[in-house]
Amino acid sequence: MSLFRKLFGSKSDKSDKELKSSDRGKYMPEIKIPIDERFTINFKANGGKFLYCDDLNEVFKNIDNIIEENDWSKQKALIIDKNLKEKFKNCNLELADKISESAYLLTTCENLIANDGSLLISSNQIVEKKLSELPLNFVVFATTSQIAENIGEGLRGIKSKNRERIPTNITTIKHFKSVDEKDFLSYGSSAKNLYLLLLEDL
Repeated sequence: MSLFRKLFGSKSDKSDKELKSSDRGKYMPEIKIPIDERFTINFKANGGKFLYCDDLNEVFKNIDNIIEENDWSKQKALIIDKNLKEKFKNCNLELADKISESAYLLTTCENLIANDGSLLISSNQIVEKKLSELPLNFVVFATTSQIAENIGEGLRGIKSKNRERIPTNITTIKHFKSVDEKDFLSYGSSAKNLYLLLLEDL
């Protein structure tokens, strides 16, 4: 056997083995996952329920499925956003006048944050209410163009879209399942049972 073969091994030995990401050298650049894929991975890891939609008809169909799955047909929906009320007016949703009457909140969001799978919301969606004051169940309608890399990018987007009047009460929702009381990192967070209807618009 040649000296080089002893030192480096033969090519045929290595060709059968797949290089795993852990086998990559420490100076090799990281494999960059697309932003939309990163968001969905982190969002699902947080406990969120994700429904991808090609068009508005699919969004409406998925809302019907969510209502049926949770037995909300005789329950009321809370919609704070007037534009959203108009968009979903043909969905035969019975709307609540008060939070206490509602089983779920149908809302939009400002941005979807890729690096931690959270949702950035503001007074445009929840006025001046705290998350703990809102229903446990959220159905969020968003588009793929709302995905931002991180919270900083999301905040810059809010500022540029609302130059005349920047919304207040900006917060994130990150926990979409019951929070473990022993996990002090999630202490004080308001966990929500959350469905995301993501419409492709790019």
